[in-house]
Amino acid sequence: MTRASSTPPVAAPPPQARSRTVVPVLALCGIVVSLTQTLIIPLVPQLPDLLSASAADAAWAITATLLAAAIATPTVGRLGDMYGKRRMLLFSLGMLVLGSVVCALSTGLGPMVVGRVLQGLSAGVIPLGISIMRDELPPEQLGGATALMSGSLGVGGALGLPAAALIAENLDWHALFWVAAALGALGAVLVTALVPESRVRTGGRFDLPGAVGLSIALLCLLLVISKGADWGWTGGWTLGLLGTGLVVLAVWGWWELRAPQPLVDLRTTARRQVLLTNIASVVFGFAMFATSLVVPQLLQLPEATGYGLGQSILAAGLVMAPNGLIMMAMAPVSARISRTRGPKVTLMTGAFVVAAGYCLCLVMMSGIWQLVIASSVIGAGIGLAYGALPALVMAAVPVSETAAANSLNTLMRSIGTSLSSSVAGVVLAHLTTDLGGVAVPSLGGFRLVLVIGAVAALFALVIAAFLPGSRPQRSPHGPVPRR
Repeated sequence: MTRASSTPPVAAPPPQARSRTVVPVLALCGIVVSLTQTLIIPLVPQLPDLLSASAADAAWAITATLLAAAIATPTVGRLGDMYGKRRMLLFSLGMLVLGSVVCALSTGLGPMVVGRVLQGLSAGVIPLGISIMRDELPPEQLGGATALMSGSLGVGGALGLPAAALIAENLDWHALFWVAAALGALGAVLVTALVPESRVRTGGRFDLPGAVGLSIALLCLLLVISKGADWGWTGGWTLGLLGTGLVVLAVWGWWELRAPQPLVDLRTTARRQVLLTNIASVVFGFAMFATSLVVPQLLQLPEATGYGLGQSILAAGLVMAPNGLIMMAMAPVSARISRTRGPKVTLMTGAFVVAAGYCLCLVMMSGIWQLVIASSVIGAGIGLAYGALPALVMAAVPVSETAAANSLNTLMRSIGTSLSSSVAGVVLAHLTTDLGGVAVPSLGGFRLVLVIGAVAALFALVIAAFLPGSRPQRSPHGPVPRR
């Protein structure tokens, strides 16, 4: 309920006025968080020397962020529904700033991993932002705003690579993290000043056993995905963690079905629209990540391979930048299709465009301009699909579960990208060619990864075809009755 007031003129600004500030501020926060995740990529080859660690140990600077994000996303989303989305948004941005400062001050592996874990805890910003938009914006503006917010994940990633490469080449590497801290602080200030706290809260008691159980299960399973190739897929660590993760996940599901206020409402999640959307998100996350794994490597491999283009990290980042800008540009298009034809059609269209982009890349990979065109087509498809996913979720869940449901969907996408990275890593490690005594990924390996990406996109299209109905939703604000 709103606070009683006898002075209507000082009431909250109208939705149209709020949207002019809320949408750009939340989109900026989403871009900053996704940008932070890519800042370390230009440093990956130098990390062992910079941190005085082995290559395997230095990889934890990347893996730690993935694991922390997976654990934080559903937990922060549920806390946002219960105690305030803006409050948890500020907490997430605070973790980003703190983690960035720790990384900026680090000279060894330990502090760097701690800082990257803290940065990973900010991953809930995008689903929280989408949920705030649902609470604050009028229905006619919600589709474009959530599409923009969802697409910010790709925008920040695409823009972060060239920006990080430029800073790393011209300044001390610690400057990357000082920049991230400054951007995070800016986002927190803008949220404090311009984003209202949502009045939609469930309250109640937080499901701590559910949060711990899901965190353990995700930690085990994602370690298997990210480290299985290094440890051996039949090794003791791999099989032990896999078994532990599956057992804990089963126990967690049993608990969630009986908890009075579960972390994840599995009955809502099992609804056909929510379930199929989350499955499609895993598959689509798998499909969209292939371009990030193939195109930069093709650009940077020496021309002596016969297919590498011999470009610098900065040049590779600049080639990928249009991909992110096109994702943002497709946000209003995604919203328009969803408004007129329904988000199901938008998701199917996006998946088809991504598959077409991969097919185009198979025959257009011998020049920089060709890769720009092919990756831009893929980016357009990602922008369409990413705008449809939150619309599908919000149309099928109660307002009181918006943040938790969007957080779970974001987690599904992250699991898909993690699987894609693991599969592509195995393919490129086994299909190699010799270059001066050094094994590098072969052209056949790159093409196989692109084919896998295209097939995954078409699989996501097939899954989306089974979503119920294709008519547009009249209003995503109304609560969905529980069954």
